[in-house]
Amino acid sequence: MMNSTILRAASLALMQLFSTIIATQAFSPFPPPTIRISRTLPNKLARATHLASTSQDEASFLDTLTQGYQTFQTARSQGYDFKQSVAIAIAGQYDEQAVQSKIQTHIDSAPCVLFTWEASPACKKAIRYLDVAGAKYKVVRLDDPWSEGNPMRAELGKRVGRSSVPCIFIGGEYVGGFDGGVGEKSPGILEMAFKGTLREKLAEVGAL
Repeated sequence: MMNSTILRAASLALMQLFSTIIATQAFSPFPPPTIRISRTLPNKLARATHLASTSQDEASFLDTLTQGYQTFQTARSQGYDFKQSVAIAIAGQYDEQAVQSKIQTHIDSAPCVLFTWEASPACKKAIRYLDVAGAKYKVVRLDDPWSEGNPMRAELGKRVGRSSVPCIFIGGEYVGGFDGGVGEKSPGILEMAFKGTLREKLAEVGAL
């Protein structure tokens, strides 16, 4: 049987694969590729990385890959874009209502809340800009631990229409990320700073 360390390593490898696909597509002018999973791929991966030691382990690993792919395909059929579908697939199975409630609790807990990944350059820039502005804010890391953060990222994407981080709320209202968002009301804090509306909004909700 696979021990917990190997299972975590396998999960991380899958997550990194999906993240690489996301990063590639973010800068590609071409539509996302059609993904097909060969029935022999999991076995090849298992032999190459020594992740599986028995036929039962191989079947379990195959099931994990297949379930993730099916979740991705279902999300796509429901109209979610490529990145959001990947986020949903990575999140796996979870209690949607419980996660939504957890997100809302975080949003309500401070006048300015950032959902972030620690290693994300955009998240680091957003925090630096808010520090320069003298803002008071709360950081909710979606990578600590991933098992809790991935479902929150999936639900945040459904809620705001964008799965990228940081995901920033000021006064309970989504304002975008660092340098982008989903519309005029949520352009990201960089554009808000250039327009002179960032400090104004932060002040309105008591975040300065």
